[in-house]
Amino acid sequence: MNLSLKAIITHISVIAFFIFASLIYFYPVLQGKAIFQSDIAQYKGMSKERNDYKELTGEESYWTNSAFGGMPTYQLGANYPHDYIKKLDRLIRFLPRPADYLFLYFLGFYVLMLCLKVEYRLAILGALAFGFSTYLIIILGVGHNAKAHALGYIPMVLGGIVLVFRKKYLFGFILTALAMALEINANHYQMTYYFMLLVLVLGLVHLIYAIKDKKLKHFFASIGILIGAVILSIATNATNLMATKEYADWSTRGKSELTINPDGSPKEVQNGLDKDYITQYSYGIAESLNIFSPRLFGGSGNEDLGKESKAYEYLTSQGLSPTKALEFSSGMPLYWGNQPIVAGPAYIGAIIFFLFILGLCLVKGKKKWWLLTGAILALLLSWGKNFPALTNFMIDYFPLYNKFRAVSSIQIILELCLPILAVLGVRELFKSNDKISKKIAALKLSFFITLGLGIFIFILKAFFDFVGLRDDTYRGYFGDELMTMIQRDREAVYVSDTIRSLIFVLLTAVTLWLFIKNKIGKNLIAIVLGALILFDLIGVNLRYVNEDDFVRQRNVNTPFQASQIDELIQQDDSVYRVFDPQEGLNGARTSYFHKSIGGYHAAKPRQLQNLFEYHLYQNNIEVLNMLNVKYIIQQDEEGNSFPAVNDNANGNAWFVEDLISVYSVNDEINALSNLDTKKAAVINLIKNHNNSDFTRHKLTIDSLANIDLVDYLPNYIKYQSNNSNDGFAVFSEMHYPKGWNAFIDGKAEPHYKVNYALRGMKVPAGQHEIEFKFEPTVVKMGSQVTLASCILLGLIVIGGLGFSLRPKKSKTKT
Repeated sequence: MNLSLKAIITHISVIAFFIFASLIYFYPVLQGKAIFQSDIAQYKGMSKERNDYKELTGEESYWTNSAFGGMPTYQLGANYPHDYIKKLDRLIRFLPRPADYLFLYFLGFYVLMLCLKVEYRLAILGALAFGFSTYLIIILGVGHNAKAHALGYIPMVLGGIVLVFRKKYLFGFILTALAMALEINANHYQMTYYFMLLVLVLGLVHLIYAIKDKKLKHFFASIGILIGAVILSIATNATNLMATKEYADWSTRGKSELTINPDGSPKEVQNGLDKDYITQYSYGIAESLNIFSPRLFGGSGNEDLGKESKAYEYLTSQGLSPTKALEFSSGMPLYWGNQPIVAGPAYIGAIIFFLFILGLCLVKGKKKWWLLTGAILALLLSWGKNFPALTNFMIDYFPLYNKFRAVSSIQIILELCLPILAVLGVRELFKSNDKISKKIAALKLSFFITLGLGIFIFILKAFFDFVGLRDDTYRGYFGDELMTMIQRDREAVYVSDTIRSLIFVLLTAVTLWLFIKNKIGKNLIAIVLGALILFDLIGVNLRYVNEDDFVRQRNVNTPFQASQIDELIQQDDSVYRVFDPQEGLNGARTSYFHKSIGGYHAAKPRQLQNLFEYHLYQNNIEVLNMLNVKYIIQQDEEGNSFPAVNDNANGNAWFVEDLISVYSVNDEINALSNLDTKKAAVINLIKNHNNSDFTRHKLTIDSLANIDLVDYLPNYIKYQSNNSNDGFAVFSEMHYPKGWNAFIDGKAEPHYKVNYALRGMKVPAGQHEIEFKFEPTVVKMGSQVTLASCILLGLIVIGGLGFSLRPKKSKTKT
């Protein structure tokens, strides 16, 4: 790899431009503000205990009791030893959030373009189109930071793969290994998984061409190099991957052992997520045309139409004040597609779509075919339940596909493929050795295809009623007349946005025609195209993410304010749990202030979720008692909240007098229906190798027997027990199969899962000190692998740099 001084200066200037563009677009960060992201607020609630412990002690806690009754912090911001890839990532993302992610979008795509040998002007164009695509901006608005993070590195990985197939083996290996390590470190495996589907398509297309061109040796050498790079990148993230795998098996993403439903009916054993859950967010087939016309299905459920809306006119005509009417029309429920909630359309851009068609007409060879195939595959899969033949096949037979939900998000592959081929199409126009007639013909064909799509969309309008899933609910709030006005507003934005897209297509076509006719040069066309793309995309993006989303930094750092109820509960300095039925299983506000049995996570602990579904939703108070839920936030008849004290909570630990043996997981959870958890505990004899110690028997407890919690940290709990007889203690802590070690008077002793979700252990007669320590082996083992692989990757990078800087041998014979 040889870079001239001019090229180096060019690339540095481009990077400086990307920094400038990122900061300008998110300019409130320059005023010290931060974007308020709803998902990040939930994340802060979940990780509050872990963060507080880290700040107080400087040590990492890999367990928290603040959410779901207790869970590992592996997906709640845990840091691992020797995670040098994360340090490199922080170096790259040095800008304030969310400008750092936008910069990463630009940088990643620019690197990919260079790997595809696209000149810098078009590479900038592509980077702007990719970075400002609406979906990528919207996820920053709602706080899908890990997703944005992963999407930012995907183009770089693709660039490394492209280099390898271009026979740039060494630098292709280095870029692939480094970018893939950063991609995995971004910790959004769903995006990485979907990207790998595109890589499979790329590999398949290259294989077909290798067979056709008789270049199988190069193909398999490339595959071998890429596999080596990926293995090394995985090894550099060993700790996180191993910990995530361990937790995933315990969570709702793992295999369910229950074979009955809460009502007792047979249940299909699942090794992954439920199909309905996976496909809950499925793109409608017609809704996918949002990539060309953004508000075809209304945009989002909270659109601002201002005074231009039919609803505003209607409300003011009915005597409502303009201020009140404007307030209503600033948050219109315009979305009427079939997805439960949508923050905005996955608009890729009318111009990019038009240029993509142009690319299909002009680009030849395998690049076109893998991008087209990848885009079509992503489109079909994003339809989810609306295209069940393919989706069910993937869920049932394709490895790991059933581990991820929200299949609509696979459209990120479209977000990647369309701008790549669009830029490659413009690059073909830049080539001076091609015939003008050929370029004109391709331009005409692309324009008329895109124009035809616009006309088709207008025709399609006749088949829509613009009625959404929640309209009956809205009608109850707003009334029939106002609901009719809202539907007319939906129709209006359908038309106006389609016209808007066609105008941008027309302007782009005219610009390209002038270029082909030599009326304007390369620099000017790059500037004009860039301006049109920015007007198009940013104009849509600002509808959903704008300066109104930014707040003071302290509001982001402290997303929840303590209520009087929270302050009242916090006066109790014992260790207990709080349950807010209004928040239920989905919400992290309670976790921010208390130890909660609720939480907010895409992969909930399966045991806790099952306790909710099989017992808590049926008002089985005994389950709340055994989870040591001391406070339940309830509402009086006027809707005012108050903390009800649960005097029957079992406390932190207790001795039981009856140990009941069962023989299946079904029996474990069913037994809780009629269990007096203060007196008895349930243990699965099969899971404990038919240990005769656990066959049903009575235990003697005298009136003075007790077991008290005397020390608490998230990852360390100490009790003192006093019992004149041998006993069996139940602890109100969640049982987790790996990492928690128990000790009696400093000696390691086994503990067991009881009552389906809790810990229990035998405690001998007398006074004893009982300790539980969370010492995850997975972190210790993973850290060693991570360190070794990071050293190896570092040596390869240094070697590669040395190789590139070595003195070149003169080709001239002397």
